[in-house]
Amino acid sequence: MEVKVYQNKIKVAEEFSKYLIEKSAGQEAFHIALSGGSTPKIVFDVLADEFANDVEWSKIHLYWGDERCVEPDDAESNYKMTVEHLISKVAIPEGNIHRIKGEDDPKAEAKRYGDLLDKELPKELGLPQFDLVILGMGDDGHTASIFPHEINLWVSPDNCEVAIHPESGQRRVSLTGRIINNAKTVTFLVTGESKAEKVKIIIDREEGYLEYPASHVSPKTKDLVWFLDAAAAKLLTSFQS
Repeated sequence: MEVKVYQNKIKVAEEFSKYLIEKSAGQEAFHIALSGGSTPKIVFDVLADEFANDVEWSKIHLYWGDERCVEPDDAESNYKMTVEHLISKVAIPEGNIHRIKGEDDPKAEAKRYGDLLDKELPKELGLPQFDLVILGMGDDGHTASIFPHEINLWVSPDNCEVAIHPESGQRRVSLTGRIINNAKTVTFLVTGESKAEKVKIIIDREEGYLEYPASHVSPKTKDLVWFLDAAAAKLLTSFQS
């Protein structure tokens, strides 16, 4: 694992944008699973506003690591957020956008999206393989939409599962561990002081760390990179900046 720490959220967004450009350069196709949340929103803004001309958008294919089971124009939709902050600002072909249909029946959509990944993505070890999975982490240590109370979903034999938010009861379609850990590269984008405690527990593998889904992110390629701001990293004893 590699841990990169930057001064603030904007610097995280800038450096991650450069990282994405470098990773995707020269590829025939580059398949990315996106995250929702406040930090990716800033990253998408910076990527679109400052680096749009540096990305070969015709080669980029966008997917989602999870989606709330709402209409695509709902304020809680990860797809809507990505459209507003990234897709509407860049020249990506419509056919390269593969959204989770949060408005459809959750179980049926989890199956459909899992089948779509089988069809669209290259295979490695018999499983669909993303070039890059972008993850966030909640204050409770969840990632994608795998929450601590449903951590068993991480080891599901299916590509996607229906998860339930522990407080709102909202249903969400989420990638499972078999797909996330089969990616070529997995990155965490985590910012803010409220994340610092879980960041330390998970990265330093302190007692009880396996209770948190984010601690189970371990790509088979070993290519795992944490992008943190100083606030999220404040409790770590050492880091690379």
